[in-house]
Amino acid sequence: MLPTERAELEKRLGYSFRDPSWLDLAMTHSSRFGESGESGAPVSNERLELLGDSVIGLAVTDQLTRAFPDWSLGQLNRAKAQLVSAGPLASLARRLGLGNFLLLGTGEDRTGGREKPRLLADAYEAVVAAIYRDGGPESAANFVLRTLWDPAVADGLESLAEPDAKSALQERLRELQLDPGEYYLVASSGPEHQRTFRIEFRVAGKPVASAEGRSKKQAELEAARLALVAFEKSGSGKNQEPQ
Repeated sequence: MLPTERAELEKRLGYSFRDPSWLDLAMTHSSRFGESGESGAPVSNERLELLGDSVIGLAVTDQLTRAFPDWSLGQLNRAKAQLVSAGPLASLARRLGLGNFLLLGTGEDRTGGREKPRLLADAYEAVVAAIYRDGGPESAANFVLRTLWDPAVADGLESLAEPDAKSALQERLRELQLDPGEYYLVASSGPEHQRTFRIEFRVAGKPVASAEGRSKKQAELEAARLALVAFEKSGSGKNQEPQ
């Protein structure tokens, strides 16, 4: 990664690395090797992804147990699963612009790797781990709180503890071995105090279902419900998508 690119990414992350090689490693996808002429043993962010997943889980679990001492274990697990699943992490990565800085192989780049939810979620996990290695547990936890926890608090956390269509949809997608998909705001209308939002749920960039609601969360829940129906109608075989 060029020094100017690294500086721009550090600005987006709100963290300056003591050892920039950690950030470079976090942005290096396994496809980089074998296509780009890189020599030596293959190096990628895969090991950092594994570490980052644990660091994120610990930080979120710590905050949930502090914020909701009366919640049951089931409620805590549901909330954690929703916060740290691939879909939300991919959205965070997109807001941070991580896709623009990924070091990809030519083939992966040409097939839209910078926008793939799984790669983006992996990149966010790798960045968390890179900060952990560079600055320690406190720096990594602070980054997770600032980028993941605080926005979730602003959106309202209480509903995360309840089973809903979004959770059921993620489980269904895992069963079908499909990408976690993402929710997109495609339109909004009405006066400021009475807006209507249209949300579209897409898997691998393909629209699956869309719905309207008085809030983004309401529209997402309805879109998830409709997506579940679409997947049920399309059959239960693996690697299938609604037509």
